[in-house]
Amino acid sequence: MKALPEHQKALLVLQLKDNHIAQLAHRHEGIPERASLSAILNKLREFSQVLVTRNGVLEDAKLELSRIEDDVKVVDERIARDTERISNSSSMKDVQALESELSSLATRKNNLEESELVVMQTVEDAEALVAETVTQRDIVNSEREALSQMIAEKESEIGAESASEVAERERIAAALPADLLALYEKQRARYGIGAALLTRGVSGGSGMKLNETDLNAIRNAALDDVILCPDSSCILVRTNESGL
Repeated sequence: MKALPEHQKALLVLQLKDNHIAQLAHRHEGIPERASLSAILNKLREFSQVLVTRNGVLEDAKLELSRIEDDVKVVDERIARDTERISNSSSMKDVQALESELSSLATRKNNLEESELVVMQTVEDAEALVAETVTQRDIVNSEREALSQMIAEKESEIGAESASEVAERERIAAALPADLLALYEKQRARYGIGAALLTRGVSGGSGMKLNETDLNAIRNAALDDVILCPDSSCILVRTNESGL
């Protein structure tokens, strides 16, 4: 393949742009705050699970308290009813039966009220745990928001730099012959490097010094011949620094 020396040299700039674009993509994916954000998101998921459990305990306690309150209400209604019946009864036998029932109801009410106090404490403790968890979750969520903002700013900065490099890369590529550009892209896709400088006999693609046979072949090649590195297979660009 033939290509003007200036077009071959332009490949070196193109390779620098491609390297920088790849580095920017790596920086984008490797923003340090991402790891911290991932850990925080895990914490938030844990808080959600804890809240589900603690809210469940609170709701169960509230239901139990409501049941006890309903039972107390029923007992109070029966006490009021029996007290009224005693007032209106002329039968000693009925009065004694009612008084016996009132005694049992008083004991029942006392037991319910003791249970009510215990469950009220359970509700209070459960509410405190839920409130504590919500407070801790909100603190961590604030950290998440701050980190997300920081990541977004870095992504925007990297994205702007990358867009500028891509635009410049496209401008350089558009000025190159189609066949030379296609070869560069093919070698870069296959081997990771599309073009490199030959410096004092050392290939910038492989980092190795070429043997005399390969160097002689390059010396005998025309200036517009496109040379491939025998080791890395990238396009070797010759300049005054090539040591030929």
